[in-house]
Amino acid sequence: MRIIDLLESIKSSQEQDVKLFFVTRAIKAGATKRTLAKDKYLFNVYQIDCNEEVRLYLYEATINQLDKIIKKNYEMVDYDILSDETEHLFTYSIQNKVFSFNDVVTNQLQKSVPKVTSIASLTEKEEMWAYCVEFYNPESEDRIFTFRKILPSKVGVDEKAKNSFRAFFNTESQQLRLLKEETVNLDEQIDCIYHQDTFYVIKKAYFEQIVGLQEEFREKAHEIADKMIESGHFVGGDTLKELIDKKPSTHKKLIKVEKIGGYKNLTPKILKSMNKVCKKYGEELPVSNDKLSIENEGDLDTILRAFGDYYKIGEITGKPYGTFAGKELQAVN
Repeated sequence: MRIIDLLESIKSSQEQDVKLFFVTRAIKAGATKRTLAKDKYLFNVYQIDCNEEVRLYLYEATINQLDKIIKKNYEMVDYDILSDETEHLFTYSIQNKVFSFNDVVTNQLQKSVPKVTSIASLTEKEEMWAYCVEFYNPESEDRIFTFRKILPSKVGVDEKAKNSFRAFFNTESQQLRLLKEETVNLDEQIDCIYHQDTFYVIKKAYFEQIVGLQEEFREKAHEIADKMIESGHFVGGDTLKELIDKKPSTHKKLIKVEKIGGYKNLTPKILKSMNKVCKKYGEELPVSNDKLSIENEGDLDTILRAFGDYYKIGEITGKPYGTFAGKELQAVN
């Protein structure tokens, strides 16, 4: 389905039928640091009642945002962890995928959910994770859900305020007054849309955070690092592990390196050839005693570029490019 089709379906819904949900995340009982992300977290959905003004705001803001996105005429492509989100919109099917957020869209949102009575009590044991807006199309009986990540700074609860207080300016009295109520900032942005087993991804990084892909990428990166160390072609394994935890940007690059697999059968000859390419673009492959040495962030960046096919040549122009993204093509004879 195209974004324009989703927009038309939302326009066919009624403003009074708009529903707002909060999605929270909690650590499962018995989970440890070693527990995998798909087994570690528990997501819960809660509905919050809205007045007419809030429902109209959510309804109109969503339509306005989708209108803006459609006007940009982005290409819709299948989700790829390394693709640039500035020129594409992505589709992400949940079929045959197992992740803990699955239960939110396939189960909890499809039935009656408990209602929020207090944000403060909700956040005592659970983390406010995202908010979700439901649009119901009576003609097709379709339900479309939009999601937006909730940042901690967007939630205002008195008990959590430290070294500060919340206040608002009353335009009628023209005075600044203390704000004692619980608040949540709802903005006009949309991170992703869910409809019939498919996410339509608008903000790629936030989408990955919402559904838990970022956690999975980190775990996968550590698995790949172990394989690289076990191959015997690397020194500096501890530094590699530290950088994985320090630099989330390395996670996807390591996954690309694993997919290509070039690190598994290294020889001095191959290392020499790789270093020749790196030097061509002002890089120096960190090699010590015929092994790749990772002593700092720069060493890892150079190694990832070498193994991740970062250096590319355009077939038509012959110009060099640097990017980890790209889809392998098969030549037709």
